[in-house]
Amino acid sequence: MRPFTHPVARVCLHLMLWFVVLYSTLPFLWTTLNSFKTKRDANARVPKLLFDPTLDNYGDVLLRSAPENGAVIATVLVGILGVLVAVGLLAKRIPFPTTAIYCLVAAATAVVFWKIPSYMRTADIYDDFLNTVIVCTGAVLLSVGIGSFAAYGLARYTGMSSVVILLAAIAFRSMPRMGYILPYYQTSQDLGIYDSYLLLIVVLVAINQPFTIWMLRAFFVNVPRELEEAAMVDGASRFGAFRKVVIPTAWPGIVATSLFTLLVVYHEFILVRILSQTKQTLTVAMTQYVGGVSVPGSIPRQSAASLISVVPLIVVVLIFQKHFVKGIADGAVKG
Repeated sequence: MRPFTHPVARVCLHLMLWFVVLYSTLPFLWTTLNSFKTKRDANARVPKLLFDPTLDNYGDVLLRSAPENGAVIATVLVGILGVLVAVGLLAKRIPFPTTAIYCLVAAATAVVFWKIPSYMRTADIYDDFLNTVIVCTGAVLLSVGIGSFAAYGLARYTGMSSVVILLAAIAFRSMPRMGYILPYYQTSQDLGIYDSYLLLIVVLVAINQPFTIWMLRAFFVNVPRELEEAAMVDGASRFGAFRKVVIPTAWPGIVATSLFTLLVVYHEFILVRILSQTKQTLTVAMTQYVGGVSVPGSIPRQSAASLISVVPLIVVVLIFQKHFVKGIADGAVKG
């Protein structure tokens, strides 16, 4: 496709793109503004764009009671998280292995959030946030770890069995959630693992494994066999060639698959709602705010809760955006 060269056409194209961007982000921006408003400003007959911002809504959502030195703790916490996010975004420019930097940032972030309840009385939504982190991290690591071996095997074996396995996987993935939620519920009750992290992680991995395998297989197929054969000629085993050659080559695709899996797991509702009572994630917890059960009629608090539920995903996508875009681009060009 030839690019637009006429000035009028380029102006119209840019205006159309800006309209799409504004149309897509306007609800999020309006929710962000409402989260900093008082209840009076949010319910004003004429929408207010200029107002005195307040952080009380976030305090009401995240805390049961504000500590005496809450401002100091909040400032220190925001500073630490800001430094960790900056390190994650600038990981490639630091003269240190990028993977090690990501691991250190993830470990430090986990310690910070794990210690927060020791310094202040957090509300239920904070526990739901920790549940979300544990479930999503476990499900993504296990799903991508298992899916990588399965996808690699299906990418290198081109017999009829691989076709049958792929078709069976996509057929299982297309089934409605209610088709197999009852067996999971009864089995978990019999095994005594109902309402546990283990149950949620195993079920979410089982549900999303076909998607992970299909997506990873598309990236592994594009890795030339000659690279593995050259590594094995040099003395590497099949697993060694997979670990040292295939994984680094397809790493952007693995990151893209991990982010897609994270999005699917993060937004899962019906399975988490039925298979847990105390280990609920943010997606399930948000229903009490949207439905007006916990904070009826409080638009600012609802907006603050909504923003809290989406900020973690935004941070993760910002950190891995380069790998994500490269993986999608490679899949689109080669696939």
